[in-house]
Amino acid sequence: MVGFYNLLDNLKTELKGNPFVNTVTYGDISDVDLNKKTIFPLSHFIVNSFSYNGSVVDMSISLLCMDIVDESKSDVTDVFIGNTNEQDIFNTQMNVIIRLLDVLNRGDLREQGYQLNGQSNIEAFTDRFDNKLAGWTCSFNVSIINDVGIC
Repeated sequence: MVGFYNLLDNLKTELKGNPFVNTVTYGDISDVDLNKKTIFPLSHFIVNSFSYNGSVVDMSISLLCMDIVDESKSDVTDVFIGNTNEQDIFNTQMNVIIRLLDVLNRGDLREQGYQLNGQSNIEAFTDRFDNKLAGWTCSFNVSIINDVGIC
């Protein structure tokens, strides 16, 4: 099924074209060396499952968009903002997700035959891994044309 490979390549290309993404990875998140600071901001996606609907295949995808939280050693002058860049990370990585979903919903990827299907669920996370990271996990479904012939 070429559609699977094309979907992965197109998601990777779209994410790499975003100025708030430095690295794009795929597969098991535990296989990514998250201790390398040079890879951040990082977008990582996983294809969780698919459902077969005749001429259409629906792919369930999880996308993690994250960056390293930097803590300033200076005194906290604004309790609301704190002494980290966590709010900046949430802002930029939220924009990465929204941009990808918009391109799937009504942009170039939709014109190429990929269609966002249903509602996207997006959850914030902090400090989920070995080093202090913050970002979002987005779960969404993409419908692609079934290109497997019966002949």
